[in-house]
Amino acid sequence: MISRLLGKQIDAQLSRYPAVALLGTRQTGKTTLAKEFQGRYFDLENPQDRLRLEITWEELTGTQELVILDEIQAMPEMFPRLRAAIDSDRKRYGRFLILGSVSPALMQEAGQALTGRLALCELTGFLARELPAEEWDILWKRGGYPDGGVLDPSRFADWQQNYLALMAQRDLPSWGLSAQPALIQRLFRMLAALHGQMWNASQIGKSLGLSYHTANSYADFLEQAFLIRRLPAYAANLRKRLVKSPKFYWRDSGLLHALLDLTGERDLFDQPWAGMSWEGWVIEQILGHLQSAGHSFQAFYVRTSDQREIDLVLDYRGQLWAFEIKLSSAPDVADLRRLQDNAALIGADRVALISRTAEPIRGEAVASLNLAAVLDWLLG
Repeated sequence: MISRLLGKQIDAQLSRYPAVALLGTRQTGKTTLAKEFQGRYFDLENPQDRLRLEITWEELTGTQELVILDEIQAMPEMFPRLRAAIDSDRKRYGRFLILGSVSPALMQEAGQALTGRLALCELTGFLARELPAEEWDILWKRGGYPDGGVLDPSRFADWQQNYLALMAQRDLPSWGLSAQPALIQRLFRMLAALHGQMWNASQIGKSLGLSYHTANSYADFLEQAFLIRRLPAYAANLRKRLVKSPKFYWRDSGLLHALLDLTGERDLFDQPWAGMSWEGWVIEQILGHLQSAGHSFQAFYVRTSDQREIDLVLDYRGQLWAFEIKLSSAPDVADLRRLQDNAALIGADRVALISRTAEPIRGEAVASLNLAAVLDWLLG
């Protein structure tokens, strides 16, 4: 079994809070990870488990055992009951581990009922440091879902196509996305074609026959289901005017590649969109590793009105970190100098050009790094 980095963070939060919510999209391995904590497990999408929970609730609230409630969005009436149980003994920590595939209503219910009583942890697909370095390109190509091809190559990309179909036909509508499955799948394909570009709700809405507001609301659902990320623009008072629209990315590269018709036999590096895919994957790896380690940060990008850009800006450990991401094994001095000039616009403290170089070079504040080296720099 592959050890998940988030396990240590969950364990630490259980020692500090009465309840921990383990969130993330379906099929990332939340149930497998939760069961490692040896608690009383209930799948709330299973009628028998719901009945068992109802009958044994009083016993469970008095036990010292961890209670694991899976797919809690299927039973939102549990939130007030969890609050009452926690408030009956606020000094007891590590009582409940709740798992959710997330819907807008889930976070609203949790926020209202369990404020100050609940720590949030997000489980992504597999992260690079959870696998040997020689498998990182496989992870990029097939994505991080355990069943999506990382463990069994033959399952990519049929698994991803079936996964997206089920999300469109079952999960997103059940969570309140009021659109026909065919329209949702059209939206999926459009967003794959626009991966890494500015979010333009008017353009996307017009292409789908939707209003600007409806396109934005659909994106909200996809973001809360952990399918896409809208990376906000950095805001600062500069001499140059900054673009304010967010950039958006598919969070799992395997889903992106399946939507772009990449099959198991085709070479990823031959695709015209490979550079943009690599950029999004590296960003997700950086943010996923920081989050799994429990580090606090804010992430942005920068683009000025005259097209000067920084792919990723982190407000982290009291400093601004600026990153340019290039799909190249031979980074150019000109690329680094351009990044330094752009980073100077926002007063960045640290600057790194991220590529596939085999010879990373790190100074005190400026670096040319590969993914392994940048993770060491950030997490070391």
